[in-house]
Amino acid sequence: MKDILIGRQQILDCKLNTFAYEILFRGDHFDLSKKEGAASATNQVITDTILEIGLNELVGPHFAFINFTAQNILEKTPLHLPKERIVIEVLEDVAVDLRIINNLRELSAQGYIIALDDFVLAPQWLPLLEFADIVKLDIMANKREDTRQLIEKLKPYNVRLLAEKVETHEDFECLRDWGCELFQGFFFSKPNLVKGKRLSVSQTAAIQLLAIINNDDVSFQKLSQTVAQDVGLTYKLLHYLNSASFALPNKIESIQHALTFLGLREIKRWVNILTLSSMSTKPSSLLQTILVRAKMCELLANEIGEDQETYFLVGLLSGLDSIIDQPLETALQPLPLSAPIKNAILFNAGRAGEALQYVINYERWEIEGDTFRNIAPQRIAAIYLECLQWWGADVYPFIR
Repeated sequence: MKDILIGRQQILDCKLNTFAYEILFRGDHFDLSKKEGAASATNQVITDTILEIGLNELVGPHFAFINFTAQNILEKTPLHLPKERIVIEVLEDVAVDLRIINNLRELSAQGYIIALDDFVLAPQWLPLLEFADIVKLDIMANKREDTRQLIEKLKPYNVRLLAEKVETHEDFECLRDWGCELFQGFFFSKPNLVKGKRLSVSQTAAIQLLAIINNDDVSFQKLSQTVAQDVGLTYKLLHYLNSASFALPNKIESIQHALTFLGLREIKRWVNILTLSSMSTKPSSLLQTILVRAKMCELLANEIGEDQETYFLVGLLSGLDSIIDQPLETALQPLPLSAPIKNAILFNAGRAGEALQYVINYERWEIEGDTFRNIAPQRIAAIYLECLQWWGADVYPFIR
């Protein structure tokens, strides 16, 4: 049987912190148009998530939204899963009848969280509102005013509203003001553009550091001098360098000492990461998206024999606009980047740009094909999981 690709999409709260992930199925060995095929797909997702990968590896400490078909609900499949970690997402095509209502009510009584997908206020769904916890609203399916009216009608019920397919920051703010508490979509990766915004002193130092580290003639002395000018950057960098991750022969005595020991390649990567995080006042969920993107670009480069460092940098800087609230072209202007790297970031040009576009599509689960440059789908899934593990184990402890 052909291995499936692993997919997940963030669900954020009003402060743009990660609340959960929806686990997404992608594969061609189940006919999703048939109820048996759709139910089998859900079972495959459960098997991969719980047994093969592990919830902690895939979603960390957050909830996992899993789509359940009518057959899954009637078979009480969720009872095999930890109620404190999953959300039962009832698909919009479930034919609601008395058996479905009773089974979902039973699951709710046992402590499972129930979410209703792509909700429409139709008579057959009203009984589920008595015990449902979350209602998902597809804001692309209706006009904005219709969505507002639906939200008003749902306010008497004890449910949390989750707006999905949120595309812009404007949409997010509007839906939040109307009463939505959770959000799913691409808005968090699109910047709220502020023309002519001045960079603060700390951001200016960060931009300078990025420029120095990515210059061909970078020197350890100049790099260490720049880091030393900012207390926050110095602390975060030394916290990483002096960790147990590196077998340093002696305690770190200076920034230059540590940088020289590690070597330019390794420290360049981490200065890029730490600088980007230091520039950001945004939620860690945004930074995670960008860093996982960069790591996946790097690992794809390794698979096809391309320069890993270049691909990592392309992925990393592709999210700079969201970090400093500037148009991407403006954000890249101060950096001494080669034309191929800038074109890869701005226009998805060249192989690095092609990899970047594939990874962004993977984030959004908009993959037209199962693979990238003939890399086996199961290998891509393994690469993605490796990126998530890298973030959780190696990156997050040093940037928070």
